[in-house]
Amino acid sequence: MKLRTDRTLLLTFSLCAYLAAPMWARGQSASEPPPPADEAAYTFGLNMGQQLHQSGVTNELSVDRVIEGLKAGLAGNKASPADQLQLQAFLRSVLEAAAAKNAAAAKEFLERNGREKGVKTTSSGLQYKIIAAGNISAPSPQPTDRVTVIYRATLVDGTEVDSSSKHPAAAPFAVNNAIRGWQQALGLMKPGAKWRLFVPPELGYGEAGRPGIPGGSLLIYDLELLSAQPAPVPKTP
Repeated sequence: MKLRTDRTLLLTFSLCAYLAAPMWARGQSASEPPPPADEAAYTFGLNMGQQLHQSGVTNELSVDRVIEGLKAGLAGNKASPADQLQLQAFLRSVLEAAAAKNAAAAKEFLERNGREKGVKTTSSGLQYKIIAAGNISAPSPQPTDRVTVIYRATLVDGTEVDSSSKHPAAAPFAVNNAIRGWQQALGLMKPGAKWRLFVPPELGYGEAGRPGIPGGSLLIYDLELLSAQPAPVPKTP
């Protein structure tokens, strides 16, 4: 994805979007009975905490004050526009600090990793290690080619953040629709190749990150290029 999301707004409105979504979008059938109130209350709080944790807001908030605010909201009190602006400013400052910390850790990792045997570093800072070369006589994909891949993405600590196994089928996509790190790697790979990519944040999702990927994160991809096909030529009328 190329679009960058304002994660402060994501945090502010994700809960409202969840409540407004139809039951099928939340994984619950309309015919299923609702859970007990105590169980639902726990899951409600768990989801809020999970959203904050994934966005890097962990130790900055007082749980007691969160509970106080929750009770006030349940009693009918409303946050003023000034309160909302202060909340967004706070979240933005926390996320920016977390992104800077992650970016520094990514830089340190890449400096160390670049000295490992078999790891190559491009002029852009992308690092890769060739696991399997693939069909070396075949051409590498062009930016507009449609490719099919298998992949697994993790953070530096090994946390899996995405995988092709989580999706129904390996759908082809245009190379130039991928993140910059993938675009550069795919332009060098051959069909059948398996590479391990070490993607710095500026070639991935940057300071903004995305849900499940904190801003400034370095991403490690196990990427296999299954096939590459030229983009279909538009039919002339």
